[in-house]
Amino acid sequence: MSLVDRASSFVVGPAVPNVPWQERPAGSSAPMWRDPRNPIIPRDLFPEANSIFNSAAVPFRGKFAGVFRCDSTTRLQQLHAGFSDDGVNWRLNPQRITWENAPSTDPSVTKFQYAYDPRVVWIEDRYYVTWCNGYHGPTIGVGYTYDFETFHQLENALLPYNRNGVLFPRKINGAYVMLSRPSDNGHTPFGDIFISQSPDMVHWGRHRWVMGRGASGWEGTKIGAGPIPIETKEGWLIIYHGVLTSCNGFVYSFGAALLDLYEPWKVIARAKPYLIAPREPYELAGDVPNVCFPCAAIVDSATNRLAVYYGCADTTTGLCYGYVDELVHWVKTNAHLPRG
Repeated sequence: MSLVDRASSFVVGPAVPNVPWQERPAGSSAPMWRDPRNPIIPRDLFPEANSIFNSAAVPFRGKFAGVFRCDSTTRLQQLHAGFSDDGVNWRLNPQRITWENAPSTDPSVTKFQYAYDPRVVWIEDRYYVTWCNGYHGPTIGVGYTYDFETFHQLENALLPYNRNGVLFPRKINGAYVMLSRPSDNGHTPFGDIFISQSPDMVHWGRHRWVMGRGASGWEGTKIGAGPIPIETKEGWLIIYHGVLTSCNGFVYSFGAALLDLYEPWKVIARAKPYLIAPREPYELAGDVPNVCFPCAAIVDSATNRLAVYYGCADTTTGLCYGYVDELVHWVKTNAHLPRG
């Protein structure tokens, strides 16, 4: 498909002409491909960082900003703000984000324990941040910022135990919508993706099951939502991670599915193969080996170019690329019926 054809509003969203990009390698037909400069963010971008991974980036004032998981050299899991001119070379604030309580937020629920695996999305008039928050176990923290300098924290969205809270980029049928993965208090050996709705980003309910683990071998143990869903004329494209239990432990890969635009708990198509699995040295070796964990996607609606940020071996951050229209076609071509 030509770039002229790609300019026909397949993706619903803004144009981001400076989206990070590398062309598909010559001779490759892969639906996604890695940036040869990976990992683009090393583990020690500032002296107090042990590792920088599972992080979120968004377009910001013609450039880029984000919220990054930076485990410290004390091994505390925490979030830092960062900025970039090109989406590849990043400057991170070495001081972790400190949250101001939003109005009506009870300070007893916002005491810092730990924070990790953030997602960031622009909705209406601000950037919302979700992350795995520590409140008597892992749950979904929610906050917002206007400038990536000052951050405001809301009430936790859901009860413990839950992970991978991912907001849709707009209201659907008048409600805010979030994907999540209910879990337990351990390093969960199970998990399916659910969806919840809210009228105000505080009260969450109308929970629906979306899809379960085990549809393919690479996602046999658990699955979880990844970057913010991408709205297309054929449905919501979601990129999600799946976990295989091997004789050497967990292996994290990521794949894709297509959800209904108006009832996003309904799966239109779900691809059997993975998109990206641990293969490169920086994905195979690190604090947690064999991990490719996607957390952010930047899309240029004018060209359908897609850049996905993903954590590599719980140590560094990588980039990979694809075309949204090609991915939707790939999902439908390689789909199987959803199963629980």
